[in-house]
Amino acid sequence: MTAVHSLGKEEKLRILADDSRYDLACACGSRDGEDHRRRGADGLWLYPTSVPRGGKAVLLKTLLTNACRGDCRYCPLRRDRDVRRCALSPDEVAAAFLGYHRRGDVFGLFLSSGIIRDPDHTMERLVATGRILRRRYGYRGYLHLKVIPGASDAAVEAALAVASAVSVNVEAPTRSSFAALSREKDYDRDIVRTVRLIHRLTAPGTRYSRVRQSTQFVVGASHETDAELVTAASRLYRRWKLSRVYFSAYQRGLGDPGLPGERHPRGPPEDLLTREHRLYQADWLLRKYGFSASEIPFEADGHLSLLADPKETWARRHPEFFPVNVNEARRRDLLRVPGLGPVAVRRILAARKEGRLRTLDGVVRARALAVKAHSFIRFS
Repeated sequence: MTAVHSLGKEEKLRILADDSRYDLACACGSRDGEDHRRRGADGLWLYPTSVPRGGKAVLLKTLLTNACRGDCRYCPLRRDRDVRRCALSPDEVAAAFLGYHRRGDVFGLFLSSGIIRDPDHTMERLVATGRILRRRYGYRGYLHLKVIPGASDAAVEAALAVASAVSVNVEAPTRSSFAALSREKDYDRDIVRTVRLIHRLTAPGTRYSRVRQSTQFVVGASHETDAELVTAASRLYRRWKLSRVYFSAYQRGLGDPGLPGERHPRGPPEDLLTREHRLYQADWLLRKYGFSASEIPFEADGHLSLLADPKETWARRHPEFFPVNVNEARRRDLLRVPGLGPVAVRRILAARKEGRLRTLDGVVRARALAVKAHSFIRFS
């Protein structure tokens, strides 16, 4: 481990913001056009994210420190890696963020950290940053705090008191796949208990009901299947009311050589990115299109097809459902048509009030999507 003491605050911030890219629990890496991170002019990563009032806004994302005592075997910052280590104080992070915020460069802050000493000590520093922003500077904007697995109930509640959103990363969908990622963390004690606690403390009518909870899965580091990931995501949405589940493709070569994803990889690295993309598409089917986890079309090996999006795969497996009558179908049935998304369906329903549709012209603006939908619809 290489500690760096001579760097200035700006250089430390660049290092820590760059290292925070491994945690996607505030912005996804899908290619759907929903959320795409980008580098600002100064080299810092900026992340578009959904905001409670609707729409998108840009977050500054950084770590308090990239020093970590954790053994997470997929993480390039784990304790046995020789990387440049540095840290910023809560005061330094708060002041740096406010500089960007006052210039209008960013809407809010996502703050995470490597584990310093123990989970509660790390949470103290994360919460201290939030308190400085809220109490000293009167900041009332968006603040996402990472909850460190294994943090006490009191530390979690302290984070909820200052945060707009929180996340504890589940990382794996089952106990066995989680066990392959860490020899020290306990799935039930450190992950499930914390997710359940946040759900209880943020339930409607409670003091922290305004705070949203999200999480992240690492894809391809362990032996998990897509079916297990989608089932776990569905359960998190239904049972624990999470606002988002994110998927992060494992970056081979940066983790422990003994990981299942290193020993027995499924295809080349580009396949892993496509797999991540398909999982985001399946997630959209759960959240936006009214599908249940049992309806997501998996291959015999429990994985999504890399060759076609899951919605189109489902449609081709269910010819009895089609063609859908554009002029009479319910919203939920229109949403099952390949090429039609929530915006197009909303336009169709509005246009039907003015008269019968004979074409998708004007309601589906992307020609390629209209062509895709054509095989699955009729107008009379």
